[in-house]
Amino acid sequence: MNDMRLTERNVTSSEIKISARQVDVFYGDTHAIKKVDVAIPDKTVTAFIGPSGCGKSTFLRCLNRMNDTIDGCRVTGDILLDGEDIYDKRVDPVQLRAKVGMVFQKPNPFPKSIYDNVAYGPRIHGLARGKQELDEIVEKSLRRAAIWDEVKDRLQAPGTGLSGGQQQRLCIARAVATSPEVLLMDEPCSALDPIATAQVEELIDELRERFSVVIVTHSMQQAARVSQKTAFFHLGELVEFGDTGQIFTTPKDPRTESYITGRIG
Repeated sequence: MNDMRLTERNVTSSEIKISARQVDVFYGDTHAIKKVDVAIPDKTVTAFIGPSGCGKSTFLRCLNRMNDTIDGCRVTGDILLDGEDIYDKRVDPVQLRAKVGMVFQKPNPFPKSIYDNVAYGPRIHGLARGKQELDEIVEKSLRRAAIWDEVKDRLQAPGTGLSGGQQQRLCIARAVATSPEVLLMDEPCSALDPIATAQVEELIDELRERFSVVIVTHSMQQAARVSQKTAFFHLGELVEFGDTGQIFTTPKDPRTESYITGRIG
């Protein structure tokens, strides 16, 4: 059993946004995540890295209860958002997902206009008291996603007509439109070309001023570029967690070093 299990030792309690303790995830009889402890800080980009199938995306989906939608999936342990248990029976998963937004691997705009893609969340959550407020939320969200100047003259055009990189930034605008506190990103650049990837990475750096950002990435270079904290997963375990620079230069666990240097993966 490794001793790099992280609780709140690395981060002061006032900075912690999400705290996971002894989290296990089962898909039927398959034990996908094993006893994960981690404290994710606020206003920081935290990267989850590790080989394919190591559990990083599964654990990410625990943070906004997306695993609830998978038959036979069972999550045990505690996951606290601002000290409150997100798996408490009184917590409405729909309201939770307004606070913990998600951007997926493949851009997935709704088959609606650019405007309606961004307005969708604020409408269903009753965040705007009229057209003017909704217009303001849409503009602010598109500006935060660094795409306003590209789409401001065609807000009624279909979101699906944008390029891949623009679609992903539209999906980020849609995610931030409900004023979440946490933004989860599951390999958000894996379907994008290098130029669009660079734009999204720059955007991620700006978003951390307002949100706690958690990104799953298969690219160690990307993790090194965009994150301040890195968690290395292997075979369903959180092997090591710490400052990104430390993880990549002086990892404490030999498994982390083997992955970083390309010996496993």
